[in-house]
Amino acid sequence: MTQTLLSFGHGFSARALTPLLLAQGWQVIGTTRSPEKAIALEQNGVTPLIFPGSDLTQAIGQATHLLISAGPDADGDPVLRAVGDLIAARAGEFEWVGYLSTTGVYGDHKGGWVDESSALTPATRRGQWRVAAETAWASIPNLPLHIFRLAGIYGPGRGPFAKVRAGTARRIIKDGQVFSRTHVDDIAQIIAASIARPNHGAIYNVCDDDPAPPQDVIGHAAALLGLPLPEALDFETAEMTPMARSFYAESKRVKNDRIKDELGVKLLYPTYREGLAALLADDDA
Repeated sequence: MTQTLLSFGHGFSARALTPLLLAQGWQVIGTTRSPEKAIALEQNGVTPLIFPGSDLTQAIGQATHLLISAGPDADGDPVLRAVGDLIAARAGEFEWVGYLSTTGVYGDHKGGWVDESSALTPATRRGQWRVAAETAWASIPNLPLHIFRLAGIYGPGRGPFAKVRAGTARRIIKDGQVFSRTHVDDIAQIIAASIARPNHGAIYNVCDDDPAPPQDVIGHAAALLGLPLPEALDFETAEMTPMARSFYAESKRVKNDRIKDELGVKLLYPTYREGLAALLADDDA
């Protein structure tokens, strides 16, 4: 039987996973809202489905594995709203189900460390939605669920270089502020490792080894480019969108021991330094 992944919201992380599975002979079905993105998915070996809009009964019946990347909103998880009954009816037949969540579920720890057993005390509305979505997925009987709490994602096309080159990057300074982050290729290898070694009910933090102040990352990107250090601005007085400012409501360092101990993962990019160097090499190529 062909292993088939049905990926809801086949975005940045799922697209990085796709070639790892296709190389092993998998079929990958991915949903997207956009006909243009559907064409791009098909060109990369994915069977695209427009969702919402398509009847997913056949795809859900065919899938051996599910990956949920679609984000929740104030009304809950969009996948569960649309096809939760179909998924629940087949819950015990899936070999593996993965839900991509966020380290935002832990809330603010004033720079302290959190692991997968830490209390969930999100400080933002988006974090609260994620906690509710995790709970809703975990409540489906017999579903072989694995939750991945992703730190800030970067990768090809998602890095600081464009803004640094354009002169629009800023170093926002907030005392004690640190973020954990993760390269998209590490997300892909961690999900693949979990698929190969299922542990139903497991929760994994997905991040690198070096939680760092955001201004350090911007400064390092500028140094790699040989460009001047971007302007430093105080968080309290800097002009920022409400969305950007909300990211600074939480400061924590995220432990990633479980992905190494349980899944045997060796990070491709253990700090942002290796990750940014690889991105710049790709840009130059």
